[in-house]
Amino acid sequence: MAALSRRLPQFRPILAGARLSDRLFACAGALAAISVAGAIGALVVGPGAALPFIVAPVGASAVLVFAVPSSPLAQPWPVIAGNVVSTLIGVGARLAVPDVLAQAGLAVAVAIATMSLLRCLHPPGGAAALTAVIGGSVITGAGPLFALFPVGVNSVVLVAMGWLFHRLSRHPYPHRTAPSDRADRRSCFRADDVDRALAEIGETFDIDRDDIGLLLREVETQALVRQHGDLVAADVMSRDTVSVRSGDDPTTARDLLLEHDVRTVPVLDDDGAVVGTLGLRELAHPAGTVGSMASLPSTASADTPLAALSRILTDGRTHAVVIVDERNRLRGMVTQTDLLIALCRILADSA
Repeated sequence: MAALSRRLPQFRPILAGARLSDRLFACAGALAAISVAGAIGALVVGPGAALPFIVAPVGASAVLVFAVPSSPLAQPWPVIAGNVVSTLIGVGARLAVPDVLAQAGLAVAVAIATMSLLRCLHPPGGAAALTAVIGGSVITGAGPLFALFPVGVNSVVLVAMGWLFHRLSRHPYPHRTAPSDRADRRSCFRADDVDRALAEIGETFDIDRDDIGLLLREVETQALVRQHGDLVAADVMSRDTVSVRSGDDPTTARDLLLEHDVRTVPVLDDDGAVVGTLGLRELAHPAGTVGSMASLPSTASADTPLAALSRILTDGRTHAVVIVDERNRLRGMVTQTDLLIALCRILADSA
């Protein structure tokens, strides 16, 4: 896609960060979701029913759920509540105003206002409100029940399929962002700085405020790498790493931690491969062997960029990354202290 974008600029992705694999996966997800929603709808209404088993706004919702799952407009509450509430508003507008053009305009306008107030703004909701007005005698005859079926059922099925597909693609859905307090500790800017910048620009962006902070933190990291060279794990890791065996007694591990004044030690199996890590937190309630108490290790290779390690070591949970070779054998460790020393060295060299 990158080569195609350079040769034909009109094929450049509109969405920042869009990858061909993600787009193809979105197509597969939408295909499955619409098919399942339609099949369930057909089973509910039965053969020969006049009421549609699926509605057009759900197709627009599928674009958001599968193509831009991190958008605030694509989250479960906006998808379900936005479509259902807007449909009810369309039904109400049709009953309140005699002229169909006035009904259509009022339905969409009130739907936008209501979705904004209820924090469920969802663009297909405008289409759902309009469908309730101009959808024909079968739809208008169904009244408020049309909001529950097919609109509500279609929307719930779509969200469920979105959750399932994005678990397979490893994109979090519903979308989650890093807490803002961690952002404040790891960056030169704070959450309220982002708020003031948004107020100063005066525009509305289809991205969560915390996601903006996450993006800016990654920009800081990449700029640091660009300015000061591509440091990798081998450049900063501690090589004289102590370790324990999975069959060791917890007392042995605790004595080793205290003797060497470290917070985490790798746990090795009988073949010398890394199978976990152990710290004082795991040893708070000793039971069994070291192997049964160990946590899953955060591992990386020696040529892993420092930028990638910094993301792991600043997640608020990980204190050390175990550096392993291609056979998963211990080569060293990069701790938060190692990362801090490397960053201080970079800043000193740039002074």
